[in-house]
Amino acid sequence: MVIVGDFDGAVSGGDRRQDSVAAGLAQVPDEDGLVLVHDAARPLLTPDVVRRVIARLLVGDVAGVIPAVPVRDTIKRVERERVVETVERSDLIAVQTPQGFDLRTLRAAHAASAIEATDDASMVESIGGSIAVVEGDPMNLKVTYPQDLLLIEALRSGHHE
Repeated sequence: MVIVGDFDGAVSGGDRRQDSVAAGLAQVPDEDGLVLVHDAARPLLTPDVVRRVIARLLVGDVAGVIPAVPVRDTIKRVERERVVETVERSDLIAVQTPQGFDLRTLRAAHAASAIEATDDASMVESIGGSIAVVEGDPMNLKVTYPQDLLLIEALRSGHHE
């Protein structure tokens, strides 16, 4: 999490993603405002995605905004190594960061959430907050596995093998 403002220093992360975000939020002044939460694991973020999130958040009619891209792959639900369902993908999206929020709502979501959240939007949703979606960027890739880092390095160097 990047903290912009009067904060000077680093914030230690927690055991879970939401613990790390909560530690960062604790450093943000307690006032009305907006906050963006971005995963450092997405190193190819472009200014255009940030601008889209902020512009939509500034409309002021939702508690949060997430960038996303349509799911491209066929998705299967599996139980004990057996396919039990092929999921309709036409209304599925892959969510990215940065995610933008009304600061007070995000704090309330963190205080109230009993779910193990994989993103902050889920926590805001759990307290009834409305989330809008803006166009993400397919190149805003997340580094999760070692091979992801190799892909990121290849994209940065301009070699698309």
